[in-house]
Amino acid sequence: MTDTKSWGSTEFWGLGYSWDLQWLLTPEQKKLQARLIDICQSILRDNAVESDKKLLFPRKNFEALASLGLLGLNVPKEWGGLGENHTCTAMVVETIARYGCPSTAMCYTMHVGAVAAAMLRCHDNPTLQDLMKRLDKEVLIGTLSYSDPETGSHFWYPVSSSAQRVDSGWRVRKKASWTTSAGFADWYIVQTTSPDFGGDYSNLSCFLIMGDEVKAEPSQWDGLGLRGNQSGTLEVDNVTVPVDRLVGPIGDGARSNDEVVDPFFMLCSSACWNGISLGLIDITKRHTTAKKHVDVGLRVCDYPTIQDYVGEAIIDTNTSRAFVFQMAKAMDELTNDCDWSIHQDISRLPRSTVLHWMWQVKFAAAKNVAHVSDKMLHACGGTGYKPALGIERYLRDGKAGWVMGPTNEVLRQFVGKAALLGFESLDYWNQAINERLLHNELKKLDKSARRELAEKLLAEAAES
Repeated sequence: MTDTKSWGSTEFWGLGYSWDLQWLLTPEQKKLQARLIDICQSILRDNAVESDKKLLFPRKNFEALASLGLLGLNVPKEWGGLGENHTCTAMVVETIARYGCPSTAMCYTMHVGAVAAAMLRCHDNPTLQDLMKRLDKEVLIGTLSYSDPETGSHFWYPVSSSAQRVDSGWRVRKKASWTTSAGFADWYIVQTTSPDFGGDYSNLSCFLIMGDEVKAEPSQWDGLGLRGNQSGTLEVDNVTVPVDRLVGPIGDGARSNDEVVDPFFMLCSSACWNGISLGLIDITKRHTTAKKHVDVGLRVCDYPTIQDYVGEAIIDTNTSRAFVFQMAKAMDELTNDCDWSIHQDISRLPRSTVLHWMWQVKFAAAKNVAHVSDKMLHACGGTGYKPALGIERYLRDGKAGWVMGPTNEVLRQFVGKAALLGFESLDYWNQAINERLLHNELKKLDKSARRELAEKLLAEAAES
């Protein structure tokens, strides 16, 4: 492909295709990318400014995405979708965030994750199949609701939830502290403890809940950045849904998390952070090549310090992008290019084998965008501090990467702990006993304190 990248009727003012990983895309994916850039230029980018200023959910942008068939990006062609793979998915999210609207990219990330959760277990579920076939035609926006007000970014631990079997189906209760598109999505995949819970928080199930069955506080979201994504509280207040709204079998939640929810979220959110980094670099190129210092006869881009800033930002961002696309390719190979039919065997979970790599992908992309946003602000100087240039909005949007669950603090500990002590040491649901710590603490007790503790434990055991 030529290095000339179009921006409406003119040449794009940021980095050209020679700085993109175009060799990873098929000819059809490159055509889709070019069409998406056009939509970003003509619709999404202007709406991003409006969403940021007015805290507006970007439904107009989703209507534009649906016109390209992107709500069904990973839905099989025979069901009316594009049947695309993980590599294309990463490209689409990155493109939306870079050229269009980061808030839309994050809402779309959650939509893609919800579609993946549905597609994983839709093979014997006509209700899920029907929904997947109507996504683009009816602009049906989905999202994931997995968080819990009691456990924060440890979203895999839904304390404030339950599900109960009743005559007409399932009675579902769910409270979520953070749900992207809350109150605006048309359908939700929610995770709760299972109907046969029994106190085991690893026993999780997923349900399809429709938009008119949730309680939310739409338009109350007011964040530092990503102000259009409406990430607010959500409640499913003992809603009774039909039997076929169970997504997969009872107790399938943990498998669904590891196989699709986490891999797709980390792939797409990382692509979003990389897109923001590239958007910042693009704006910086436009500004620094145009801005002149008349007193010395130099443009801002002529200073070696500015060249160093931009050079490092490109290198670090393309390192992160290469990691994202490498893992996208890995998941393509594991799944025959995102062929959902392989999951008719419910025990087949190929993406879960690379989950610990996806932790690293998200950490790297979120860390990088925080650094790039600061340096591109420095490169643009005082003008970059003004909202009109666009650096300020992208900077605020990018700050969400580090703190979005699983936070970077959680992920780096996961990686370090798993590498040093084994994956079983992660103990997601707080079930394993740290005997080393326990014995060490007990050594600190004198005889009377040990006796008192033993009597207390025996009494509690007898009572239970």
